[in-house]
Amino acid sequence: MSDDTSGVSYQQPEDGYFEKRGLKKYAGVFSLWALGVGAVISGDFSGWNLGVGQAGFGGFLLAVVIITAMYVGLCFSIAEMSPALPHTGGAYSFGRTALGPWGGYVTGLAENMEYVITTAVVCYFAAAYLQSIFATPDALQPAWWAGLYVVFVGLNILGVAESFRFVVFITIVALLILALFFVSAIPHFAWENLWNIAPDPGESKYLPKGWSAVGAALPFAIWLYLAIEQLPLAAEESVDIKRDMPRGLIWGLATLVLTGVLITFLNVGIGGGAAYFGSETEEPLLDGLQITLGVTSGKLLGLVAVAGLVASFHAIIYAYGRNIYSLSRAGYFPHWMSVTHGVRKSPHVALIVGAVVGYGVLLLLFVLGDGSAFGGVILNMAVFGALIAYAMQMWSYLVLRRRHPHMERPYRSPLGSPGAILALVISLLALVLLFANPDFRPGVIGVALWFLAGLAYFGFYARKRMILSPEEAFAIDHARETQAQ
Repeated sequence: MSDDTSGVSYQQPEDGYFEKRGLKKYAGVFSLWALGVGAVISGDFSGWNLGVGQAGFGGFLLAVVIITAMYVGLCFSIAEMSPALPHTGGAYSFGRTALGPWGGYVTGLAENMEYVITTAVVCYFAAAYLQSIFATPDALQPAWWAGLYVVFVGLNILGVAESFRFVVFITIVALLILALFFVSAIPHFAWENLWNIAPDPGESKYLPKGWSAVGAALPFAIWLYLAIEQLPLAAEESVDIKRDMPRGLIWGLATLVLTGVLITFLNVGIGGGAAYFGSETEEPLLDGLQITLGVTSGKLLGLVAVAGLVASFHAIIYAYGRNIYSLSRAGYFPHWMSVTHGVRKSPHVALIVGAVVGYGVLLLLFVLGDGSAFGGVILNMAVFGALIAYAMQMWSYLVLRRRHPHMERPYRSPLGSPGAILALVISLLALVLLFANPDFRPGVIGVALWFLAGLAYFGFYARKRMILSPEEAFAIDHARETQAQ
């Protein structure tokens, strides 16, 4: 079977193909909320503060406002699409139905890069915390990374029930730690600490790096929300997707807006203020807790602070596992990557493949880089994939609204097309600005070449070896129904 309009050919799968690729239903609204919040919560623990160093507190605050608007439009649009297109492919299935096989693959590949590299980012920051706690040399960084991947990939392989139980537990722990910090930081907060970065010539203390620096801060503002959009990847493991998925997305976003605003003000407003937290530390919450609790050192405090990073690491491993699983089940990636565990029904092959790639990215940067901007470089690399995926999903939303108005939509976004257009414009603007910062440009160019190589793989090889997975069959059938109307 072939799709003449896109040059895609479908093969007849072997007997038992889909039986070897089954998943279990487990997730309810609370589990989905925890998965979304847990995937992002590390952004409140590390990474975001580097944006203060790029643009000052005022510039970073403007970046947060812009990015929050983008995620509001994005999440409401996804909340509408996910119950209407209830497949594990998530973003890929949106793009496939709206834009055809190429649109689906571009969206899925970008999201794949986002999640695989994001686990590497979180792994890096978690290892930085652990290095600080146990005073290990930088040469042992790869050992910390390997240990983290082995433990949490293994936990994801145990099964969806075990995975969700852990993510609920660790997400609540991370939120309690943040709550402890927020309460303890209030007596130490000083408004003037927010503005203590010396301004460049001709600039003010409120925008010490100028208006142009707001663009450089956007990727770090994204870190406060990046990966909330992964929830549709749990579609085939959700008990009641029509009811629970929109609630999980919207409740999760509301939680992250609250924690993001509080961490931005309270963490920067204590101790050395913006001048310190913007550029002098990669463990802002740990340093903040040491100030607010009056502790100058302590392994226990450091281990507590790692909880948020662990929550995100575990949750995003789940995300890349389902992304690789769905793309390989349909043939965009090699078919063998989508085989699931015979008893536990977890996509163990996809989970291991993603870990190997993420660890390889860390090792490559470790060998090639000088370490001076490691965290910022790899964070911008993850954001590159995310922004392409966001733009493609918003484009898909607009196409589905226009071309498929009669599609069943159990939930409809109150923001409609204007919300999607706003998110689309901001995501494209932020994508262009990623290339403007010379400190992080080499990493962004590298990941862009990786993306182009992935497109070439599909164009020259994979598109002739596709399988009618649920996402593919749904898209083809719906296109025929629409043409017949």
